[in-house]
Amino acid sequence: MDEARDRGLTLNPKYDKDGLITAVVTDVDSGELLMVAHMNAEALQLTRDTGLAHFWSRSRQSLWKKGETSGHMLQVRDLRIDCDQDAVWVKALPAGPTCHTGARSCFFRRIGPEGLTAVDAAD
Repeated sequence: MDEARDRGLTLNPKYDKDGLITAVVTDVDSGELLMVAHMNAEALQLTRDTGLAHFWSRSRQSLWKKGETSGHMLQVRDLRIDCDQDAVWVKALPAGPTCHTGARSCFFRRIGPEGLTAVDAAD
């Protein structure tokens, strides 16, 4: 355990070997899980500076501001880091659907014994 990182009040993110940290995004009002993405140091800093969620796209290998093309941006209301500073929790106000499919949340399917089934956001 790194006492300073685990218990201290100095921001010191522990990025993985690719320079990324996991970011979990929830709706600030409902608490609903909206998406999971990754941030590099620049995305985290831009998120802090602008109040809009920025991420690193592993597939495109580029920085992106959530909603830049769709208009469905995520206004950050609270930004937290976990105990060992290797994951970020973004509490945000979504300006529309969060998933690229048009669904409110990226977690719109349940894994069951027979495979996948669609779920309502309230489930």
